[in-house]
Amino acid sequence: MGMQCPDIQEGVIQQIEVNGVHMGLLQLGRHEDLYIEQPTVVFIHGFTGCATSWGPLLKHLAEQGMHIISLEMLGHGRSSVPEDPQRYAMEYCQEDILAALRALEVPAGKAILVGYSMGGRIALYTALSGYFRALLLESTSPGLPSHEEREQRRRSDEALANCIEDYGIEAFVNYWERRPIFASQVKLPVRVRAALRQQRLRNSTRGLANSLRGVGTGSQPAIHDRLGTITVPVLLLSGEEDQKFCAIARDMVERFPQARHHIIPGAGHTMHLEKPEVFEHLVRTFCCSVP
Repeated sequence: MGMQCPDIQEGVIQQIEVNGVHMGLLQLGRHEDLYIEQPTVVFIHGFTGCATSWGPLLKHLAEQGMHIISLEMLGHGRSSVPEDPQRYAMEYCQEDILAALRALEVPAGKAILVGYSMGGRIALYTALSGYFRALLLESTSPGLPSHEEREQRRRSDEALANCIEDYGIEAFVNYWERRPIFASQVKLPVRVRAALRQQRLRNSTRGLANSLRGVGTGSQPAIHDRLGTITVPVLLLSGEEDQKFCAIARDMVERFPQARHHIIPGAGHTMHLEKPEVFEHLVRTFCCSVP
């Protein structure tokens, strides 16, 4: 099993068995009265994250009447840590997410899917199933367009996975926090940065290494040409200071039948922590506007 992620929300992180593995999940705001109509919003965290990585956002949305489900992908949180890297692959991610939602009695066409970074890539691929009523993507890519780029990135992901196994979690987190893509996180309050670091340190070496090998950007199928098949409303969110993903989103928004791209000023890659009030407003407004 993966390491337990600290429960910083109201609610208990549970495990659900799907397709021969366990997935951690946090569920908030569900009404037992089936006649009460409430938006169901499913969240997928980023690499090194867990079900509670979204800060106070999930609790706030639940308090406003939404049914919140935050899932943990393999190798993270309380989810299983398979030995075979292929079990982490994108196709299995899709199957596991859909199986979990069916087990939670969330029917097709009911839920809005939200994903951040790695979780955004997983959410985007999973949305190809047609199971969701809308899609919200934070700092997300549809993959690398060429075989050469994917192979180069796959080798880079494999090298990093080996380093995680050879040098341990703390050395990896020290490296990860210094990456330029997270430079804007230095503006976070000290307590938020400390909590984020501690959450990252709770990961397992095998879980993160195999996640990189199985569902890293180098292993992800490129789906640029399939985005037009996602006909539900889509909202793409980018941070103004994250120019790489702003450019990716500008390209992506043109490929969906109905999509909008919003850039959050003064934010980088992790908008839900860097600009939590703005991010929450955009998520709430989008979810409440979806027919």
